[in-house]
Amino acid sequence: MEIAKLNTEQQNAKTMNIDLMSTEEIITVINQEDTLVPNVLARQVPNISEVVDRIVAAFKKGGRLIYIGAGTSGRLGIIDASECPPTFGTDPGLVVGIIAGGKEAMTEALEGVEDDKQQGQNDLANINLTSEDIVVGIAASGRTPYTIGALEYAKKIGAVTVSVVCSKDSEMEKISDHTISAVVGPEVITGSTRMKAGTAQKLILNMLSTASMIKLGKVYGNLMVDVQMTNEKLHNRAVNIVKMATGASDEEARTAIKEQNYHTKAAILQITTGLRGTEVKELLEKHDGYLRNAISEFYKDGAN
Repeated sequence: MEIAKLNTEQQNAKTMNIDLMSTEEIITVINQEDTLVPNVLARQVPNISEVVDRIVAAFKKGGRLIYIGAGTSGRLGIIDASECPPTFGTDPGLVVGIIAGGKEAMTEALEGVEDDKQQGQNDLANINLTSEDIVVGIAASGRTPYTIGALEYAKKIGAVTVSVVCSKDSEMEKISDHTISAVVGPEVITGSTRMKAGTAQKLILNMLSTASMIKLGKVYGNLMVDVQMTNEKLHNRAVNIVKMATGASDEEARTAIKEQNYHTKAAILQITTGLRGTEVKELLEKHDGYLRNAISEFYKDGAN
């Protein structure tokens, strides 16, 4: 599709004179345009839900979630992937973010890297992509050669493919098994897809990873019970999570966390059931880390 015809390249009639507006008027119009994004995504809920189920299925078969894109799209994928280990206690290799141009492209705009279709394929080959993985290609325009190359390679390997785009009838949509199309309309600054399109992409990735982790038992109630205690703030958060989940005192929560080798979920199970030591770990492992299921079995069996 000719670039001038793309949804992401159209002029926004509401901001034709934005350079003449006062500061408050500029901020107001940006805010007003941003409020359009959630309503667009609401129409994509069925597609997002379907993709989440495919991600969970891939995880349970030993597969990975791979985000890949160029520029803003690639950066958003890396951000979402990098947040999964501290938030959900996942292995860093479970959710992977890849950007055209590599690490340098996270902070610099590299010329030409998004136009290299072959490199998109190479970058997936370099991480030993398999048919068990699921590849999410991210591109506002839906026509980035680098990302198209990656999706084509993933299809060839037999991996599930997903496109996250902000344009109608995109080239990526024709390639992928699933498409999440968030057509948010012309940007405040014409073609600046780091704005509404970027916001939509970030929200979509939040949904994909968060919902998948919930379905994997990484959340109990609405508590992140696999949080990694890598600093004092996160340690204190873990203590609060244990207290909220169990009603325990601060001292009881800290003691249980220490006894369970700083594993938040295990500390909750210890306090809730009265089990100690390896019994806690064994019960969790029996239920693949699903805390609610472990607690239910304990009380169903009358072990208390």
